[in-house]
Amino acid sequence: MWVLPPLRPIKRMPCNCEELEARERDSLAHYAQLSANSRGRNVHEPPPEWRTQYQRDRDRIIHSRAFRRLDCKTQVFLSGSGDHLRTRLTHTMEVAAIARNIARALRLNEDLTEAIGLGHDLGHSPFGHSGEEALDELMRVHGGFEHNRQSRRVVELLEHKYPAFPGLNLTWETLEGLTKHDTAPEPPLEQAQAEFHNASLEAQVANLADEITYYSHDLDDGLDSGLLTEEQLERDIDFWRDASGRMRSEHGDLADECRHYFIIRCLIDDQVHDVVHTTEGNITQAGVASADEVRAQAKPLVAYSANRHEANLKLRAYLYENLYYNSIVHEPHKRATTLLGELFHYYEQHPEAMGEFVQSLILGHGLQRAICDHLACMTDRFVVLEHERLLGK
Repeated sequence: MWVLPPLRPIKRMPCNCEELEARERDSLAHYAQLSANSRGRNVHEPPPEWRTQYQRDRDRIIHSRAFRRLDCKTQVFLSGSGDHLRTRLTHTMEVAAIARNIARALRLNEDLTEAIGLGHDLGHSPFGHSGEEALDELMRVHGGFEHNRQSRRVVELLEHKYPAFPGLNLTWETLEGLTKHDTAPEPPLEQAQAEFHNASLEAQVANLADEITYYSHDLDDGLDSGLLTEEQLERDIDFWRDASGRMRSEHGDLADECRHYFIIRCLIDDQVHDVVHTTEGNITQAGVASADEVRAQAKPLVAYSANRHEANLKLRAYLYENLYYNSIVHEPHKRATTLLGELFHYYEQHPEAMGEFVQSLILGHGLQRAICDHLACMTDRFVVLEHERLLGK
């Protein structure tokens, strides 16, 4: 009888940061953001030994309390509505996975892209977009509320686990990726400010991966909940009908769960292919030779084709009409966000009811902003429990 020879242990030295940075230089495109070229952190730290700077960012985000709380925050359906419906955390993980795939295809920095994808919703309010709208209205005369800006506050101020600095002290490039609608963050270490019109390609990829993820997977959750039907989608959404036809021609009749999953997978694959090929063409046409030349472009280079963009706009309108504003989804959100308003006004009268750390923010940031920080950090469940504890109803 043939016997396998004993395995010999392979002796390998740990791969240090310099070696990892050299691998990036050898394998990534010249317009990718290299770890070795990071603008750095606001507070200088010794470089990580066996990780790149962006791998350190990714790990800090994953180990943050804000990241764990995403498990009990609404994506579309209120947290706890169903065992298989997505939460803000599962959505975030899916964004990071799709973003990495696109970055890999374009030879971009996967670690930076993943860090941005994992951190993009850290500042999201409880109760999804309804909660965000409620907080924005409550803060209307105090600077408003927007979850991307709040993600920056979380990683720069509200996480407090390191003795040498507030927040997570992430790299400039990760902070840039979390800044979707504002100007780029100030460069650290007194570096000269450059005027950029766009973010890195890695940040642009994470942003578009978010859109691919929530439209495709919201369709999936809509089907699981019974608020959408395949018959509706076959009738109303052209690319659903096309993907469904391809799936049936290749695999015949499948069980509901497998059929839904496979059609959604086809939709995601189609969008990823469209983004990769369109972006490759945009990069070639722009002739960019560095990450900063990407930032200097007048418009983003990571994009859908015109036809796919138009199809996604139609899908967005369809989901708002048939899913997001469906009374079964929308009415519980409206009732839940009422709790946010009542808690907000209670804390205005009783700031001592908030924790010591939140109270410490009042002097430098104002009472209402401190209350907003406190509420935005809460999970759906904690809002209900805190309302019951403080207001007894």
